Amino acid sequence: MIRAAALSDLDDGKPHAVEVGDTPVVLVRRGDEVHALHDECSHAAVSLSEGELSRKGLECWLHGSCFDLRTGAPSAPPATEPVSVYPVTIDGDDVLVDVTTTLNCV
Repeated sequence: MIRAAALSDLDDGKPHAVEVGDTPVVLVRRGDEVHALHDECSHAAVSLSEGELSRKGLECWLHGSCFDLRTGAPSAPPATEPVSVYPVTIDGDDVLVDVTTTLNCV
């Protein structure tokens, strides 16, 4: 696990881009939970952190693909492939992410 951000720096419902080692990650806080996904849309190689949170998940700003925060699965087209989801641990104000492990079958 590597420290990716301070929990206090994450606004609820607003994607936040970070680098964990050489891996681009988007963090999304929803209440007391923080989700970490690979910060690149599987449909078009653009940053998901520039998108927004919708009822369907994290929505890509370019073509509107949505990704489930827990599984990385696309919940709206045009994306058909999931994005990687990484384990997150909260330790005090530290958000720790493990980019060497994925929580889905990507």
